[in-house]
Amino acid sequence: MNRKQIIKDPQNGNKAEAFEAFDDIPANPDPSRTIGDVIAARYGRRALLKGMLGTSAAAALFGASALAAARQASAATPTAASRYAFDELASGIDETHHVARGYDADVLLRWGDPIFADAPDFDVMNQSAEAQLQQFGYNNDYVGFLPLNAEGTRGLLCVNHEYTNEEVMFPNLGRQDKAEFAGMTRELVEIEMAAHGGSVVEVARGSDGKWSVVRGGALNRRISPLTTAMVLDGPAAGHPRMQTSADPSGFEVIGTLNNCAGGMTPWGTWLMAEENFHGYFWTDRLDFDGEPDLSGQPEAAQMARYGVPGMWYAWGRHHSRFNIDENPNEANRFGWVVEVDPMDPQSKPVKHTALGRFAHEGAETTLSKDGRLVIYMGDDARFEYLYKYVSRGAVSEDRAANAQLLSDGTLYAARFEADGTCRWLPLVHGQGPLTAENGFASQADVLIGARLAADALGATPMDRPEDASPRGDGTAYVMLTNNSRRKASQTDAANPRPESRFGHIIEIKEDGGDHAAASGQWSILVKCGDPGIAEVGAEWHPDTSKHGWFGSPDNSAMDADGRLWVATDQGSNWGRTGKSDGLYGVETGGALRGHSKLFFRCPAGAELCGPYFTPDGETLFLAVQHPGTDGTKDLQGFGRASTFEDPATRWPDFDPQMPPRPSVVVVTRQGGGKIAS
Repeated sequence: MNRKQIIKDPQNGNKAEAFEAFDDIPANPDPSRTIGDVIAARYGRRALLKGMLGTSAAAALFGASALAAARQASAATPTAASRYAFDELASGIDETHHVARGYDADVLLRWGDPIFADAPDFDVMNQSAEAQLQQFGYNNDYVGFLPLNAEGTRGLLCVNHEYTNEEVMFPNLGRQDKAEFAGMTRELVEIEMAAHGGSVVEVARGSDGKWSVVRGGALNRRISPLTTAMVLDGPAAGHPRMQTSADPSGFEVIGTLNNCAGGMTPWGTWLMAEENFHGYFWTDRLDFDGEPDLSGQPEAAQMARYGVPGMWYAWGRHHSRFNIDENPNEANRFGWVVEVDPMDPQSKPVKHTALGRFAHEGAETTLSKDGRLVIYMGDDARFEYLYKYVSRGAVSEDRAANAQLLSDGTLYAARFEADGTCRWLPLVHGQGPLTAENGFASQADVLIGARLAADALGATPMDRPEDASPRGDGTAYVMLTNNSRRKASQTDAANPRPESRFGHIIEIKEDGGDHAAASGQWSILVKCGDPGIAEVGAEWHPDTSKHGWFGSPDNSAMDADGRLWVATDQGSNWGRTGKSDGLYGVETGGALRGHSKLFFRCPAGAELCGPYFTPDGETLFLAVQHPGTDGTKDLQGFGRASTFEDPATRWPDFDPQMPPRPSVVVVTRQGGGKIAS
């Protein structure tokens, strides 16, 4: 299926669902020896046929006879004491959010909320780019928290704004990719651009335990692809492939976009990961099938490997830097990790090319045993790779010196062996196949084309590697969301299931408990989906209840007690499980290893992002993204795609004049105290 067929497919009810379908087409030309092959070799194919999925999914995939295999699951009572001390929330789906008993989940920040003292109040019927640049952006994803006082009662929220859904964002417009962007004026495009990027917002906890926004806080800031000047740094900065007519130096770029997950550094800076940047680029040169014609493009091979131009937005019609016909190198300036100093609103964010160019999902940081910075990163696309970066120098108390650690280090791609070994392959020019003879003339070429370099090294193609959460003992947990395109012949030990619609979680224990190690041991923590349907192949601790299993792990977080929390993103496929996306506590060791409990769930059509705990463990920030959009045609009682005028839910305002609004939610324990303790 090509791009135009996906856009016109009536099964895709909104732009986000079309994006999801578009990304279902692998960009990797050789997904051989995938993680599924490795898992199959390690665990055996017969074992992979045992238990996991939702009832409707089983019917769709295996026929009605599969439903007879479903057990009458009940709320199980664990045989051992759970480390997650809360009463499990019941799963389900409706128009609002829910949290476990004994907790409050309050809406803290909504799309359009003013964050500056002189910012205009949100007027959804009269939006403008100027107003949006003074207001909280759209589709909040990653959330980080930087304390401003010793008590941790004041701090800065650092929030990514990943993308926009114009069909529920603008009145009287409707879905634009299906309409050839007929209604997208320059004014609307610039509102979209202003709504992307990120927000730094000061928040404070009152004596009543409730958090609120400090409107007009001195450090409040908006970052966008429309206006924010940034610096390119590291081995690829200044390279001819990074130079454009607007920036002949190759050292400066305007803005960041499609910022998905991210991370916070030990010295208090914020890392914004640029994910699906390819979707924002445009061309006027189309072939007879309406597909981009890359003939004559000097970057054609690179563009094809990265899916450029995706033409998901009409930005390139109104801003030529996003049109590859006029500015082919501009795409090389996106797909990086961006560092922002929240303590200095006037500072220029830095795109660190040493961390490689790909569809970054997450940039979670930790330290090696000798104090060097280590960052785990997933390339969130089917059959792409897991990476980690290790700095040359160690983290110190010198904040200025620490800023250099992201420019001088080694990027690695992961290879998962069938014997349980994880090998980290260095992406270093001149080593192995990474030579001029193979198209890598310099370290800049290796990093600009990190996917091609990982291809050449033989890294393991994965089932959409997303967030990776490291723990201080040298362990990391990798979220593999799903990969319905994996064939039986492409399974391996680390990606064990063909047509994996529900994903799995991999545990890596680095050798010597050192995150900088060149190798480690890997195993599967859980295989996601309904364990009551054998054909699905789910694997959980047997005491996991009918509410506790989930599909499509995405974002994750490690709390101060070393407990793993997992947020899900089923996209339009939540109908296969009958559950909305939510947050789960997942046991990683002991007698309950592989046990999961549901703590929070989203309103219909939303994805849960950004779980982040304050250092004292008493507050949890969550990002509810695109409420009322994904899969709403499967919502009982609604059964159609949402629009601005007719959404599946009007969360969080439930105002008939207001569409659904992506929002940050803050969770606290009633009466105070640490969460889940």
